[in-house]
Amino acid sequence: MGFVSEFKEFIARGNVMDLAVGVIIGGGFGKIVTSLVNDILMPPIGMVLGNSFAALNLAIGTGKDGKPITINYGNFIQTVVDFLIIALVIFLVVKAVNKLKREKAAEPAAPPEPTNEEKLLGEIRDLLKKK
Repeated sequence: MGFVSEFKEFIARGNVMDLAVGVIIGGGFGKIVTSLVNDILMPPIGMVLGNSFAALNLAIGTGKDGKPITINYGNFIQTVVDFLIIALVIFLVVKAVNKLKREKAAEPAAPPEPTNEEKLLGEIRDLLKKK
């Protein structure tokens, strides 16, 4: 099997396409969550702290150029909040999908459609009952 045909087979699998769609939607969703955290949640927290949350840092010295070297723990905490919100939403989506699967599995299966032979036997039975 040639490399190109093997690659085409790999790409044509449903799992790869589902994964690609998931990655694209996840990227967009990540931007939404980042905006939620940066623009909605963190400003009130920063107001309580007295300054911008992202500006929280710890100066550990100065560089050769005289600029301060800092540990930006505010940015780190903001990123952790982003992650926790994404994890919560994914948990809720998975939980909802699992609930739908359980409800679908709990529904009784419809009886199978009778075959032509079974229909014919039913007609014969009905005719015999009439006699």
